[in-house]
Amino acid sequence: MEPLETFIVETTEPSEAKAYESILKDIISELAFVRTIGRIKVRIRPEESLFMMAMVLRSGLPPIKAKEISETELDRPGSKVLITVTDEKTIPQFLEKLWEQFGRHNVIQPQRNLIEVISDDLEAAEDSIGDIVVDDPEKSLRERLADMAIRSTPEGFRIRYHSLDNGRFIFVASEDTMQQEWIDEAGVMLEDLTGDE
Repeated sequence: MEPLETFIVETTEPSEAKAYESILKDIISELAFVRTIGRIKVRIRPEESLFMMAMVLRSGLPPIKAKEISETELDRPGSKVLITVTDEKTIPQFLEKLWEQFGRHNVIQPQRNLIEVISDDLEAAEDSIGDIVVDDPEKSLRERLADMAIRSTPEGFRIRYHSLDNGRFIFVASEDTMQQEWIDEAGVMLEDLTGDE
């Protein structure tokens, strides 16, 4: 596990800080965020039913395009583009994208790593296949960050706010009505983590 650049847990109950830190580390590890999160700061005030989290993410992964994980060739005698997939774990997402673009009835998978796309315009089909975004790690990251923050929150804290902007994430949760001052405080925590960036 790569160490986080900054990992701070502040609580008004100092005896609980180590327990929260341990829980957070387990969640980060379980959700495979170890390489994604650069800095994290959590502030918990149980007497106010308040949980705040600020994170700075490490630089993200670019989207994976079809041309990076496959090779295409034209089946001249027929009317198909043959796609040989070199990264097997992307096949399910790749098939979904091909179905969206060409229709399920025009996409055939005769072998595990081979996909055939039927088209009237082979050259245009082959050109467009290479630019298909098969997987977007940033998009799935956004969805999983909120899940991580919710798992980290004490039980019963059902009023939540979160924001992700340019690799910077804040999360506030409480049992009570959300207060703008809490969101502002989480923003200040984030500024503390980013420093002079």
